[in-house]
This record gives sequence, C-alpha cells and structure tokens, in this order.
Amino acid sequence: MADSVKLDFQPFAMPDGGDLVVLAGDDLALSPEAREGLGEAAGLVTRAAAAERFKGKSKQALVVVAPAGLPVDRLIVVGIGAAGDRESLDWVQLGGTIAGKVSGRTATILVDAPDLEATPERIADLTLGLRLRLYRFDRYKTKKKDDEAEDKGATRVTVAVTDAGGAKKAAKAREGLAQGVILARDLVNEPPNALGPEEFAERAQALEKLGVEVEILDEKQLAKIGMRALLAVGQGSARPSRVAIMRWNGARKGERPVAFIGKGVVFDTGGISIKPAASMEDMKGDMAGAAAVVGLMHALASRKARANVVGAIGLVENMPDGKAQRPGDIVTTLSGQTVEIINTDAEGRLVLADLLTYVRDRYEPVFMVNLATLTGAILVALAQEYAGLFSNDDTLSERLAAAGRATGERVWRMPLGPEYDKMIDSKFADMKNTGGRHGGSITAAQFLQRFVGETPWAHLDIAGTSMSAPQSEINKSWGSGWGVRLLDRLVREHYEG
Repeated sequence: MADSVKLDFQPFAMPDGGDLVVLAGDDLALSPEAREGLGEAAGLVTRAAAAERFKGKSKQALVVVAPAGLPVDRLIVVGIGAAGDRESLDWVQLGGTIAGKVSGRTATILVDAPDLEATPERIADLTLGLRLRLYRFDRYKTKKKDDEAEDKGATRVTVAVTDAGGAKKAAKAREGLAQGVILARDLVNEPPNALGPEEFAERAQALEKLGVEVEILDEKQLAKIGMRALLAVGQGSARPSRVAIMRWNGARKGERPVAFIGKGVVFDTGGISIKPAASMEDMKGDMAGAAAVVGLMHALASRKARANVVGAIGLVENMPDGKAQRPGDIVTTLSGQTVEIINTDAEGRLVLADLLTYVRDRYEPVFMVNLATLTGAILVALAQEYAGLFSNDDTLSERLAAAGRATGERVWRMPLGPEYDKMIDSKFADMKNTGGRHGGSITAAQFLQRFVGETPWAHLDIAGTSMSAPQSEINKSWGSGWGVRLLDRLVREHYEG
C-alpha cells in the first residue's frame, strides 16, 4: 500500500513552477484570492474556456499550458457546477478529478471558490479522492507504459487553505480510510496463485500491528468447531481452508460488538458444477466481500474507532477434484441444519452460513452485515450501479441506504418473504443450496437468513460493484474496494460511543 501522493497544507502563495489548480463554477467566477493571485492572467480563464467550450460543470477540467504571466507550468481550472449545487458538491469526487489531471506532477490546489466553504472535513474528503484516484496495481508488470513508469514518481500536492493545521489533522484521520480501500483493492487484484486461503489469512493477521486482535482457525480447529459446510466447499482444493476472526476493541469492555462477515472464496471454478471457461479468470475476485471486511477493520483501527467490532472471513478455494463435494451431497452446518447440494457453484452461501452461526452465537452482536459476491442474478437486477441489500431489520437497512447515498456506494433493498423461502425447501434435507434460476439473488439471501436467528442482519450482494466495476473519478482499478467507505460511514455515524 505504498502512498502515491505526498500532501502538504499551507496558506496560498503563488508556486514557482509545477501546476496551479483553481476552482470555478458554471459562471466561471473565481474566488477573490484566485483572482488576486492570477492578476492580469485571470483573463486567460475566460478566453481559454471560450476556446475549449469549458462550462465549469462538475468533473470538467480546463488545462492551460505555460500560461502567460504566471510562473507555473500549467493552470488547471476544475469545474464545481452551479452555485445552487455547492452544498451538495462531492468533495471526494472532486479530489479524484483533480488527481486525474496532476498525476505524477507537483501541484498547488487553491480550494477557495465563490459560495464554497472549504472546511477541514471537506478538504479531508478531497485528499481521500486524490489518494483513491492515484491507486494503481502494477506490481507484476516488468515493462510499463509511459503513464505507468516507476520513474514517474509520487504526486506532490500542496493544498492551499486558510486553516492549514485543521485541514492537515482532518486529512490525516482520513488517511486510514484510504489505506483500507487500497488494501481491499490490492487483495481483489492479486492473482489467485499468489493469494490462497493461507496467504489471505496472513494479510488479515498483519492488522495486529494496528491493535486488531486476530485469530486464525485452521482446518483441524474448524472441524472441531463444526464448520462442516465451509469445509465442504474447500475439500476439493489442495490449499487448506482458513477462517480469520478480527476484533477491534475501541469501546468499553463488555459492550456488545457490531459484526461484519465476508465471503472469501479466493478462486471459484464452480467445483464439480464447473463454470464456463470464458471470463473464469475473474473468479479470483470472488473474495471481494472478505477483502472489504479486512479493509474496513484497517480503516476502523487506523482512526481508533470508538466501537467494538468483529470482522469474520471464511477463506476457501472451490476446485473440482476427486475429493470435491458433489451435487446431491448433504452437509450438516454448524447450526445443525442440513443442506442438500444442488449446485456446487452456489458455494459462498455455505461459507457464510457457518460464519453467521459462529459470530451470532459466540459474540451476540448488535447486528451482522455480510458482504459477498454471491450471485450473478444481482447484476441482472441492478447491473453494476447498486449492490443488492437484503435485511430483516428496517433501521439497519435505512442506515445502510443513507450511508450509501453519502459515500456513493449505493445499495438497493430487495425483497424477502415466505414465498421465496419455500423455493429452497428440499425433499431430502432441511434446505437446498439453490432455488433455481428465478429470483436467484433473493433465494440466496433467504438461505442466509435461516442462519441469523433474531439478530438484526443485512446481506450485501456485491457481485456487480466490487470487481470489474464501472470506472469513476476515484476508481480506475479492476478491484474497487467497494464497501469499505460505506461501512466505515455506518459505524461512524451510528455505532460509535
């Protein structure tokens, strides 16, 4: 997680060289400080905007190379939209837009603009966007294109702001969140030969340096506990399964924790019900739920969150082998309920079933939220714009939805009900692991609900948002790290003492 941006915070002074970034709305009005700094060169903005048809819209940028009368290499004007939209300006996205223009360069950003209050918290969001946009995963490239070259160097940014001390403090607090997202992205982007269950568990254990208590359970321990459904998924792999339990104790001792649970199928062939070869390489990302949980625990520990939090991830590899489970097998879960295996490619719910039971019984959490790249059906329903939200609790659902709107990691609540639940009843066991093609994401959620009891619970199906997700101002990566910012916001706003 090498940092690709070097930040400084100072009152504004005209830089000698490098890039100067100023903000302008749809009326092209600059702040008094920007006009004073630019002097007669301020007229360049109007002339260049007319020539380039720059309208000052949000996420638009105008670049003036070697501007006459200014001691800088480039003048960059970034749009912030109409005056009436300033209060709802997304500062994280703004940071990403700026980063896209100054990557690998030295730049000064003047964040003042008319009708725009650059508070320390907003500046911190801008720096978060800078960090996320500048992320790249290229450790396995031996030959790099010009825009990927190592000698391109770090991006050096000075944020010009009146309250430099306050902005620096707020940005430092947000740094751990950026690192958490980047950690999740790294995990999802890693090739499957480099990141098996054991290696993933080691990445989780590295959180101990931040004060997180980490317990790694091996196959012998998992068998003794009774996680037979989880072990059944991995029994066809030569790589042994693992479970990692992470605990951050930031609140009073004895205070009930909140819990986050992640599906960590490090590679999913589908098992005996093998997937088609086309795009199977993408199944290295079937552990994005577990990656998000590890990234979240990093973010919470980094900012010393005042909450008790449990993170649990089940790490398995689903392979076809002489030892692999078969369609028609019946497995007994940790809860004692039995499951008929209809399709070995519906494996993530088996991993989560045992984890949900274990966390529910051992920790008695305030709530449980699980994240999983669980179904292709959720892409049919929601494409890649929203994650599917399924829940037995209205308050938890509403809080997740609000956090999604605030961070841009949006969720859409999907239905649950007895009619769907009947679709997973089995002739031979308590349930079957798939209800068929229709309502596939819903019946998968109904399966999970059978293991949560009365505990408030939400299931996030992130198959469309966590890998090969649409590119944005703050993400140019195949693995997006989706969920870390959403859940950090949920904890910060509602569950910290």
